[in-house]
Amino acid sequence: MKYNQLGRTGLFVSEICLGTMTFGGNADAGMWKAIGALEQPTVDDIVARALAAGVTFFDTADVYSFGESERRLGQAFRNLGTARKDVVIATKVFGAMGPGPNDRGASRGHIMDSVRGSLDRLQTDHIDLYQIHGNDSVTPIEETLRALDDLTREGLVRYVGVSNWAAWRIAKALGVSERRGYARFETLQAYYSIAGRDLERDLIPMLEEERLGLMVWSPLAGGLLSGKFGPGVDTPNDARRTAFDFPPVDKTRAWACVAAMREIGEAHGGASVARVALAWLLARPTVMSVIIGAKTAEQLEDNLAASTLTLSADDIARLDAVSALPPEYPGWMFAMQGGARIPAPFKAKP
Repeated sequence: MKYNQLGRTGLFVSEICLGTMTFGGNADAGMWKAIGALEQPTVDDIVARALAAGVTFFDTADVYSFGESERRLGQAFRNLGTARKDVVIATKVFGAMGPGPNDRGASRGHIMDSVRGSLDRLQTDHIDLYQIHGNDSVTPIEETLRALDDLTREGLVRYVGVSNWAAWRIAKALGVSERRGYARFETLQAYYSIAGRDLERDLIPMLEEERLGLMVWSPLAGGLLSGKFGPGVDTPNDARRTAFDFPPVDKTRAWACVAAMREIGEAHGGASVARVALAWLLARPTVMSVIIGAKTAEQLEDNLAASTLTLSADDIARLDAVSALPPEYPGWMFAMQGGARIPAPFKAKP
């Protein structure tokens, strides 16, 4: 297992992060149950296997099964006797946790109410990475950042991050934090997969410029890149994508990616399509950590094996080509006008 800096901080996290959306699920008969409904013994086994493979980074959210995911993750660490210093726990706040108008969002009130609940469920006195889970179009950015800064000063939270925000909004938040001396966002958790490279247009350049770490959610596009789907493959009835078709994907481009990854996997000793998809992401220079989720030990072990799969330069070039984004303005104008500004060996005239 490799370990990367959390953004520009001195904290290191495993390049594979165990996501916990599959923990719980019985609290609701809808979306969360479709994603996963793992009971505590299975959760303990999956967490133990991840720890044994060198995973130190675990991501959850208060809204996952309405607190059950956090509760089962915290209990797993207790049941396994895991030392708190040996794991990095990330959780998120934003989603609706009750019927009231203030039971959601990124207001100071909801953040302050929610952090205590997350700490109790996780059975810990601090959260390593506390993330705003979505875009709040009502709450001023300054209000959200001030609340997060207060939590870091109290020691309840050590670092803060954001998820599912636009590049311009993150850049604005970083400017506010610098101007007011607040704790700044160190990470972005965003959707990224070989079948969904949209964030490369604006978010990736911003992350590189501001040195934020990228945590990838749904690296297999909600299971679409697991190898269980595609032309000529019988769609499984028990797959998550069958019951919950998310995130949106251009399936024509996705099937071309799957075909290429299947061939590359065969050339690497029969590696699965999923393992190749994860290895491609792990090779991206901006990716800090890839979040994997699992319902079974077999699925977990296959995903973890991506950390030992090294794709060749030819493999990556082929996958880059088959998954390339179509040109879009202003990107194609940048390429046309800015090509001469790309750094090259400089020779002064004699």
